[in-house]
Amino acid sequence: MTYLVALICVVGIATGQILFKLSAVSLKKSGSFFDSATLMLLFASFALYGFMTIAWIWVLQKADLGKVYPLMALAFIIVPFGSHLVFGERFQMSYFFGVALIMSGIVVAVRST
Repeated sequence: MTYLVALICVVGIATGQILFKLSAVSLKKSGSFFDSATLMLLFASFALYGFMTIAWIWVLQKADLGKVYPLMALAFIIVPFGSHLVFGERFQMSYFFGVALIMSGIVVAVRST
């Protein structure tokens, strides 16, 4: 259960990054932080980050930081994938090599603790 919540935290943090980017796009379009769409996206980002921080503290009560923290590296995979889906961003083949290295590192780090 603890690792499931940790994974939910990682996905939540990654989603928050996508929401922050959407906020930035909205801000660029409207030119004002006080635009309702910009504010909504920004507050949603803050709320998600706040909730995920509380959930992460719960995880840290149950597990060693050294065992669960490597899972945060999954955000380096999830955020670019989300940016491709939401914003149509493209990646070079070398990116996928880097993702494979990150995934390998996560496996090694989690199994070694």
